[in-house]
Amino acid sequence: MLLSTDVWVGALIRRAELGGAFAMVVRKGDPRAGAVLVKVVNRRADTVRMFSEATRGDGERVWMQPVASGVEADLDAYAQRVLRVDPDLWIVEIEDVEGRHFLVETVEAG
Repeated sequence: MLLSTDVWVGALIRRAELGGAFAMVVRKGDPRAGAVLVKVVNRRADTVRMFSEATRGDGERVWMQPVASGVEADLDAYAQRVLRVDPDLWIVEIEDVEGRHFLVETVEAG
């Protein structure tokens, strides 16, 4: 990310709110360079997805789904495993009736 993490997270939350979704920081990490997990919940459709930033082989930064599960407990368990390795991790949760992630960067289909 070119922006500090705290500024980037604030912008993501603002985009979600402007789009009619509810978004919140579940866990704050390092304000300058913490990694971010974005959890997207659609309670109406009973779906949940998680996105993590990654670097593709060509060097492009993209968002991808690190867990091939749509079960919330599986995604939460993944986040806890990442936290044990990276205590600077941020977790943002977005609740949206359309299941939108509000990421403006490239998102790999999952």
